[in-house]
Amino acid sequence: MFGNYLIGLREGLEASLVVCILVAYLVKTGRRDALRPVWLGIATAVAISLSFGAALEFGSQELTFEAQEALGGSLSIIAVALVTWMVFWMRRTARHLKAELHGKLDAALAMGTGALVATAFLAVGREGLETALFVWTAVRASNDGTADPLVGVVLGLLTAVVLGWLFYRGALRINLAKFFTWTGGMLVVVAAGVLAYGFHDLQEADFLPGLTDRAFDISATIPPDSWYGTLLKGVFNFQPDPTWVQVTVWLLYLVPTLAFFFAPGRVSPSTRAPKEPEPHDTQATPPAEGSSDGRGGTGAGDGADRVYDGARRAGEHPVGGEG
Repeated sequence: MFGNYLIGLREGLEASLVVCILVAYLVKTGRRDALRPVWLGIATAVAISLSFGAALEFGSQELTFEAQEALGGSLSIIAVALVTWMVFWMRRTARHLKAELHGKLDAALAMGTGALVATAFLAVGREGLETALFVWTAVRASNDGTADPLVGVVLGLLTAVVLGWLFYRGALRINLAKFFTWTGGMLVVVAAGVLAYGFHDLQEADFLPGLTDRAFDISATIPPDSWYGTLLKGVFNFQPDPTWVQVTVWLLYLVPTLAFFFAPGRVSPSTRAPKEPEPHDTQATPPAEGSSDGRGGTGAGDGADRVYDGARRAGEHPVGGEG
């Protein structure tokens, strides 16, 4: 359940931050009239993501067992590839996210209502579809016949929504750079379990050999139906009797991915964000973004900027900051 909670929290918080940035920018620039099409785009993205998840769940039930396993295994591999790319992309370029979204919003405001809807839809829709796919494969991999995996995902998403609202109001400050780094590392561990389970599905579908070639079997020591066996299954997708293919895939993915993810100095100089100005030189927003009271914004927009205070005080580039 914890592994699925982590998935919902991490993926949901990314989407929440995108919404926070979009809405706060419009409020700060006095374009509240553009909030309705932005919310329409966000709602459309959420609806399509939920529909995609429902299609995966109910559509797969009409297939034969072999077809279900082949579909589940293939989608698990695709989901892990997408999530791995997302984790590295967020660690490398998220510092530019805020400025990038502001630029897209400026262009959409100049083009009209339809462009605003499309901008919001695309910004949130990518996160939503990716989340739906990975959640479906992760829940399927850790499913123990109960509703616990799905409950964990829902609780994670609800927590992300609450955190997003607190960020927006300026009521919560955390070091988002470190948050996304460590949750990204934990998500890689979860993804390794999903990937191994996906290859097991392909073995059950007779796409890959070796279904009966067990690397080890410690079911007597860690029974799958015990509380600790269920805990390991829910957090790490642990299987007490994996095949050699599963163990090999798990190791080949997890070890180099974690080593590369936590390697220092991984971002090349050409892709690093410009050095942040010192506090006495800071010019956080152009004049068009400021409010009439001369303090650089008030209300919700000012609170959204404070989302990044924790990372800034820690001497790191803020996640989603303007570089």
